[in-house]
Amino acid sequence: MHVIVLGAGLAGVTSAWYLRQAGFAVTVVDRQPAAGLETSFANGGQISVSHPEPWANPGAPGQILHWLGREDAPLLFRPRADWHQWAWGLQFLVECLPGRTRRNTLAIVRLALHSRDCLNTLLSETGIEFDRLRKGILHLFFSPREFSDAGRRAALLREFGMRAEVPDARACLDIEPALAYCGDTLQGGLYAPEDETGDALAFTQKLAECCARAGVVFRHGLGITALEAGPDGVTGITAMGGDGSPARIAADAYLLALGSFSATLARPLGERLPIYPVKGYSVTLPLAADAQAPSVSITDESHRIVCSRLGNRLRIAGTAELTGFDAGINRARCEAILRRAGQLFPRLQTAGAPEFWAGLRPATPSNVPVIGRGRLRNLYFNTGHGTLGWTLACGSGQAIADIIGGNKPAVEFPFRNL
Repeated sequence: MHVIVLGAGLAGVTSAWYLRQAGFAVTVVDRQPAAGLETSFANGGQISVSHPEPWANPGAPGQILHWLGREDAPLLFRPRADWHQWAWGLQFLVECLPGRTRRNTLAIVRLALHSRDCLNTLLSETGIEFDRLRKGILHLFFSPREFSDAGRRAALLREFGMRAEVPDARACLDIEPALAYCGDTLQGGLYAPEDETGDALAFTQKLAECCARAGVVFRHGLGITALEAGPDGVTGITAMGGDGSPARIAADAYLLALGSFSATLARPLGERLPIYPVKGYSVTLPLAADAQAPSVSITDESHRIVCSRLGNRLRIAGTAELTGFDAGINRARCEAILRRAGQLFPRLQTAGAPEFWAGLRPATPSNVPVIGRGRLRNLYFNTGHGTLGWTLACGSGQAIADIIGGNKPAVEFPFRNL
């Protein structure tokens, strides 16, 4: 059985790996010249099982109102004449209800734990190196109100067998000494020592190499323009090469892993995927040899940014901007991220200029990704992972390979049409 995977980011490449391991013939199609060059390119680097609670939670509407009008706000909504944007926003508010937040959190944490196990197995099989650090993630709180919720969050993680600590401000400095100069406003933290970090781009590209050695065919430089369908399902894809030449490719099954562009491509087939692009930013700093930079990954809960050490670089990423498919870099938002990093680590020494980046996260209102079958018999989805694409990649890839192979996935999750 031949499967075409549409998209060569984290979701597409991990899916291709597990499909090939299951015995499928696999072709991956992507418009970029290599794997991982869009949303997987410069994300926050965290494999964050300890952060399963979605952006859509009971406290979110009040925070959004508080941030209105601020260009450097962690969440920025730019209204557009786009019905899909408004429908997504309204559904986001519905998902903020306590019962829905609880349900969505449970689904995410189950998939995240499964994904961590899948990643460990994959790495033992392949030996891939990607600046991996297994020193945990330390979530920081800078207001008493936010810190007061840390105990509840830690208890939820422990329900699922994860280690979680709630250190006070002094204990946070013991965990990560580079925080010693961040000021006296730190209230405390939540420390998940089993979480980890790594370069998602390096992982994606090296796994793509493993896929190619195993027989997966990659067709880069082809921009997918449409899915063709007939009474019996999808019959092929049409694409356009960089030189303007058209191409058509056919297979037995089709897996849509195109991130934010998945909904647009599926819509003509009657598929309504609740996915909208949420732009995120990152700043990558080359570090001097004597840099007083963190080695434990940091999540600043008050400013919604994360810091991850990637070898001799520090990646600072975060914020969310609903502005359609505009992937342009807003320097004001990148500079706000950079300023906050300077406040957390005022003695940070760099070895060069910062690299600014922006990417479109494929977000669902619930933060629960779309994994499963389409309405057409041979169309499948692995998309909509939002801020957790790195965390959920391997588990999602293995699950969709199971589904395409007619097997029940090993994890309890609300798979689509299963």
